[in-house]
Amino acid sequence: MHKTSASPLALVYAALIVYASLYPFLDWRDQGLMPWSFLAGPWPRYWTGFDVGVNVIGYMPLGGLVALGVLRARRAHAVLFAGAVGAALSLAMESLQSYLPARVASREDFLLNALGAASGAIAMLLLNRWGVVRRWSLVRSRWFVEHARGGIVLLATWPLALMFPAPVPFGLGQILVRLEQALANLLQDTPFLNWLPAQSTDLKPLVPAAEMVCVALGLLIPCLLGFCVIRSRRRRLALVAAIIWTGVTATALSAALSWGPNHAWAWLGLPSQAGIVLAMATASVLVIAPWRASAALLLVALGIYLSLLNQAPESPYFSQTLQAWEQGRFIRFHGLAQWLGWLWPYAALGYVLSQLGRSDSIH
Repeated sequence: MHKTSASPLALVYAALIVYASLYPFLDWRDQGLMPWSFLAGPWPRYWTGFDVGVNVIGYMPLGGLVALGVLRARRAHAVLFAGAVGAALSLAMESLQSYLPARVASREDFLLNALGAASGAIAMLLLNRWGVVRRWSLVRSRWFVEHARGGIVLLATWPLALMFPAPVPFGLGQILVRLEQALANLLQDTPFLNWLPAQSTDLKPLVPAAEMVCVALGLLIPCLLGFCVIRSRRRRLALVAAIIWTGVTATALSAALSWGPNHAWAWLGLPSQAGIVLAMATASVLVIAPWRASAALLLVALGIYLSLLNQAPESPYFSQTLQAWEQGRFIRFHGLAQWLGWLWPYAALGYVLSQLGRSDSIH
């Protein structure tokens, strides 16, 4: 029996909740209160539907994933276990928020988070009783190889990573400038600061041809990742179509959330259109490649992609968008998508290298 992808997805989601709950991680201090004193606070006078919805819906995937992970072993206690995990995580986050002046610990948030986790677990239990989970297991066994859990997790999180506004369409993993700045701040007033290379402040915008290549590789990389874990050529073609459609839709949704619905397709210029067509054509040809060849091509594609992308500057519109997200209602979602957008290509790189290094072939 194959290993479920629910457990690693639950861990990833829990880590993102921690980031979203404690952002911006600044000015930690003891305010002279017990960290759980918020549980005895007065009830709020005003509630908004947005706050209620965010707190409930935000924890529902966690409860569902945790319940799915333990469903086979402890069917009767899956809901209780998932609800307890969600409540414990929420209690820890609200208690830690007591030390952050920028955040407000709330009993109502804790209760709504626990309700969301329990609701997600109940929904997963119902899906299991209706046979949805069993049918997914059958689909997975037909579509994917046995050791495909990591690849499935990466493919499932790729659309979420695209929700973070990127300076280049499908451009994930642009962290070089941020790493340089973080190291410079860390080594400030030390002799080691001179050891760092000069920061990249004069980056030139990508020429249209380079932008086209970045767009094409941004779509080709998840296709090649899928080729590493899918056997059938016909199903690989279906995956290519699904990735192209999902990537374009997620990018349009990200643009609509960032700049407004009227600008949902502003990113779809000639370089992006050419890159999408190039990715579709290349992936359609490579469906015949064996999985090791797909993995090797994926490593090459990742190297070129990250090299080009990290030479591209951030546009002023991109910086303004990030500032608006950080100050608005999308603050929590911003944190979730931002880390996925930064780390997804490197996680894919690590996964493929680990599969190539396996003593037993994944096919």
